[in-house]
Amino acid sequence: MRLRGFVGLGLAGWLLDAAVLTPRRFRLHEVPLAVPGWPRDLDGLRVALVGDVHAGGPWVDLDRVRTVVEEVVAARPDLVLLLGDHVADVTFGTHLEPGPVAAALAGLLRADVPVVGVLGNHDWYAGGWKVRAALETAELPVLEDEAVAVLDGRLWVAGVADLWERTPSVDAALAEVPAGAPVLLMTHNPDVVADVPASVQLVVAGHTHGGQVAVRGRPLHRLSERTRNRWTRGWYPAERLYVTAGVGSSLVPLRSVTPEVPVLVLSAP
Repeated sequence: MRLRGFVGLGLAGWLLDAAVLTPRRFRLHEVPLAVPGWPRDLDGLRVALVGDVHAGGPWVDLDRVRTVVEEVVAARPDLVLLLGDHVADVTFGTHLEPGPVAAALAGLLRADVPVVGVLGNHDWYAGGWKVRAALETAELPVLEDEAVAVLDGRLWVAGVADLWERTPSVDAALAEVPAGAPVLLMTHNPDVVADVPASVQLVVAGHTHGGQVAVRGRPLHRLSERTRNRWTRGWYPAERLYVTAGVGSSLVPLRSVTPEVPVLVLSAP
């Protein structure tokens, strides 16, 4: 009976942490990253990755979104990338229309740096065109298989469509990028990296939540039917891929992986 009691207390503590404590935490942290092929004139570039906000989910109301935005602005990035799943689809969440969510995210524009985004699968569940229209009305451009030059043309940012709900084309996303130009490609789903050519210096993604519910760093559920959780969180140098664990939760109102916004500080090796 005593053993059962200890097990029960341990399980209750874990549930308290995953349901209440960890989802309310937030970590904005710098990640120094030496990227092969990165241009020397962009050494020190600071790129904030805001992924998987899932606004409307437990512990992610509009005030929480604004708090995240304020911390990102205070970090003084040179570029902000929105990696999709801006709205929620989660048990015990609160439905939020895309307009107010986009308006809260538009606070990022106070950083006075380029802010560019893509859509994720949950954005499409909520009506992708409606989410895109709300973001663009808030002056937050969305890329879908296209690219744009930023930082006075010194860098190209390409964005691809969501892998699960659309038909992404990396070739289309890179079609307008001049040969030899430095390019950073963003995708909601990291599995897209398998189709990215070596000419792309860096790929950034979200989607995984770092496993969301993980034990000893290992997700308890499969994040990808294609790759069996091959790319879950952090830096994968062989693929030139960085995956952020993001901010919110999906499907179940539990999260044992601390919400985060990494700020990549990029340099040549």
